[in-house]
Amino acid sequence: MGYVTRIVIIGGGPGGYEAALVAAQLGAEVTVVDSDGLGGSAVLTDCVPSKTLIATAEVMTTFDSSYEELGITVDRDGTDEDRKVIGVDLGKVNRRVKRLAIAQSHDITQSVTRAGVTVLRGRGRLGAGGQAVDGSREVLVDGPDGNVQSLRADAVLIATGAHPRELPDAQPDGERILTWTQVYDLEELPRELIVVGSGVTGAEFAGAYQALGSKVTLVSSRDRVLPGEDPDAAEVLEDVFRRRGMNVMSRSRAESAKRIGDRVEVTLSDGKVIEGTHCLMAVGSIPNTAEMGLEEAGVKLNDWGQIQVDRVSRTSAPGVYAAGDCTGVFMLASVAAMQGRIAMYHALGDAVQPLNLKTVASNVFTDPEIATVGYTAADVECGKMDAVVVKLPLRGNPRAKMQGIRDGFVKLFCRPGTGIVVGGVVVAPRASELIHPIALAVDANLTVEQVASAFTVYPSVSGSTAEAARQLHVRKRAAGES
Repeated sequence: MGYVTRIVIIGGGPGGYEAALVAAQLGAEVTVVDSDGLGGSAVLTDCVPSKTLIATAEVMTTFDSSYEELGITVDRDGTDEDRKVIGVDLGKVNRRVKRLAIAQSHDITQSVTRAGVTVLRGRGRLGAGGQAVDGSREVLVDGPDGNVQSLRADAVLIATGAHPRELPDAQPDGERILTWTQVYDLEELPRELIVVGSGVTGAEFAGAYQALGSKVTLVSSRDRVLPGEDPDAAEVLEDVFRRRGMNVMSRSRAESAKRIGDRVEVTLSDGKVIEGTHCLMAVGSIPNTAEMGLEEAGVKLNDWGQIQVDRVSRTSAPGVYAAGDCTGVFMLASVAAMQGRIAMYHALGDAVQPLNLKTVASNVFTDPEIATVGYTAADVECGKMDAVVVKLPLRGNPRAKMQGIRDGFVKLFCRPGTGIVVGGVVVAPRASELIHPIALAVDANLTVEQVASAFTVYPSVSGSTAEAARQLHVRKRAAGES
C-alpha cells in the first residue's frame, strides 16, 4: 500500500477527535491519547453540560417572563395541582446533564474507533531528544496502571485543553466553593449563589441559576458584565439581570473566598464581605501544557503557558501542531475543531485554508443570548475597520411582540463603499440560530443588498436581519454621498 503517516494526537476534545477523524479519512495511522474520555471538557464538563443546564433555565425564564402577557394562568397558591409550578429539582437536572455528557462522549468514541483510530487511555507528553533521524517524534504515554508506553509519530497534535483557574485564597472544596466543573455534583439548588467573574462563563451560570431560583450576586472586576462582548449587547444583558433581581456588583474584585460552616464569605479588594450559601469561581482558565516536555522539544509558549501557533496550527517545533484552548487562539469548541482539522490537512499534504477568525460565529448562552460574527463595534471605534452600522431593536419586530420578547436587537456592519457585510450582532432568544445567515454573509462577502433581497418568513425574528440590511443600504448610500 505504500507509506502511511503516523499521527499521534494528545487530547480527545473537539480539537483532538475532529483531527483524528480527518486524519483517518486521509489514510493516516492515528492514535489518540486521552485521560478523561473523548469529548474533553467541551463534552464532559463545559459546553454540553452547561448548555444542558441552561436549557432547563431557559424554559423557566421564558415561562416566568411572559406567561401573563401570553394569557397563561398559573396557580401560585398551589390549590390546583394541574397548574402548580413547584420549581427545579437540581439533583434530577444534574443527573440528566451527566447522562447526556457521557452519552455524547460514548458516541464520539464509537465514531472515532469506527474510523480506525486507536484510542489509548493515559497522559501523553513529548519525549526528550527532539526529532529522530527519520523525522519522527517520540510520544510517551503514562498509563493509568503506571506503565509508560512509547509511540513514534510523523506528526503530533497537542489538543490538551485548559482547566479552571483558581485563586490562592479561594480554593474550591467541591461543596460550597466551586469551579464550573464541580457544579454538576450539587443535589440541591444553591439558595444564595455568589458568582465571581463576569466573563462568558460567569454570566452564563449567573443567569442560569437566577432563572432556576437562586438568589445570585455577580461580582465583576470590570465596569460591566461581558467586557469582551459588544457594549450594547452587554448593556442589554446587565439591564435584564438587574431587572430580574440579580445583584450585579461592578468594579468589584474578589480577593478571597472561605467557607464558614454552611456559609461562604467572599472578601473584596475594598474590604467589603459578601455572604452566600455557595460561591462559583469563574475567573478564567489555565492551559494544560505543564509537564509535557513541550519547551524541551522546542515548542514555544507565551507568558500564560499557551502554545504559540500560526494559522495552520503549526508550533515552533517541526512536526508538532496544536489546537484548542491550550493555544488560547479563541476559546470555542468550533475553533478548536477547525484548528485540529486544519492541522491534519497541512500535515498530510491536503489542500488547506488557513484559519480566519473574522468568520467565526460565537454565542453567549445567557437569556437573551448574544451571538456575534466578524468585525466588532470596537474594531470600528478604533479605526481597524471602516464600516457603517445599523442597530434595529427587536421590540418593533412582529414575531417578537407575539412571543413577548422585549429585549434584544440585530446589529449589522458593512463597508461604506461596497456594502459588503463585515460583521453582526444578534441579541435575542436563540440568537445562536439567528446568527447563521449573517455568518454566511460575512464568509461569502455578501452585500447588504443581497441580504435584503433574500426572502424571509413573515412574521419571523430573522425578518429584522433583512430590515437592518435594508436600512444599511440607505445609510451606505448616504455615507458614500457625504
